[in-house]
Amino acid sequence: MGRAVLDVDTRGQNSTVIFTATTVAGAHLITPERIEDDRGHFARVFCQTEFLGRGLNASWVQCNLSFNKIKGTVRGMHFQVSPATEIKTVSCVRGEIFDVVVDLRENSISHGKWYGCRLSQDNQHVLYIPDGCAHGFQTLTNEASVFYQMSQRYAPDCARGVRWDDPAFDIRWPLAVTSISARDLGFPSYTR
Repeated sequence: MGRAVLDVDTRGQNSTVIFTATTVAGAHLITPERIEDDRGHFARVFCQTEFLGRGLNASWVQCNLSFNKIKGTVRGMHFQVSPATEIKTVSCVRGEIFDVVVDLRENSISHGKWYGCRLSQDNQHVLYIPDGCAHGFQTLTNEASVFYQMSQRYAPDCARGVRWDDPAFDIRWPLAVTSISARDLGFPSYTR
C-alpha cells in the first residue's frame, strides 16, 4: 500500500501584497503577488501588518457578497455619512467588474475625481476605498460575484448615494447599462 505524502510549501507565507496609489487620494489598487506551482497559485490579499504599516484600516466588521446575473449591471454610487462612514475593500471573486471610487471629501486634493479599474477572478486585484468616497461597479460578465469588507456595519440612516451618471464626475462606464435599481436611479446629482 502506498504512503500519502503531504506537500508543504512555505513559500506562500512569504508572498507580498503590492499597493499602488490611485488618482483618488487614499485609494489603493492591491495586487497580490502570486506564488505558482503545478497545483495552481497562492496569493495573499490581506495582511494586517502591511495594511497598518501604510496607515490603512485593517479592521473589518462586516463582509458582503453581491451576485449579479446580467452583464452591464450597475450598482452605485454608494457611501455612508458620519457617524458611520465606512472604508471598504472590494474584489471580484467570479467574473469581472469595472469598479469605481469617487472622492466626495471636501478637503481632499482629489475631491470630485474618480478612479476605475477592472477587478476579476483572474487578476484577483482588490480596491481599497477610503471613507468619504462613493463606490459603485458595473459587471463586465454575466454571473459576477463581488466580495466586500467594510469597516462599519450597514447603517440605513447614514446610507447615501450619488447618481452613477452624474455629469459632475463624468464616469466613463465601459458598457451600456442593462440593469440598475430604482433606488440607484433615484439618487440626486452631486452638489458641493
